[in-house]
Amino acid sequence: MKQETIDRIRKFTEDRDWDQFHSPANLAKSIVIEAAELLECFQWDDDNYDEQHVKEELADVMVYCQNLVDKLGFDEDEIINMKMSQNEAKYPVDKARGKADKYDQLV
Repeated sequence: MKQETIDRIRKFTEDRDWDQFHSPANLAKSIVIEAAELLECFQWDDDNYDEQHVKEELADVMVYCQNLVDKLGFDEDEIINMKMSQNEAKYPVDKARGKADKYDQLV
């Protein structure tokens, strides 16, 4: 995410004095709630969905994720790259390419 966007999210929260409500648990709950709203966009039809609604719900998830990263003092790039390294080890290309199997089921 661009720094300008991150700063805008932070300013939005700061201007409204909402940080007081942003405990890690509340933010995690909000992420799950918004993710459920995102999933609802595809509830009855995988192929025909309202693109604008999907964008809005996905943005809500991302904003709450950024708020949680800030609250916990994490570095976005660091935690994403850490997880990608774990995923690359669990899902080697030669075993996982083109397969949807869980890592412990790869042959």
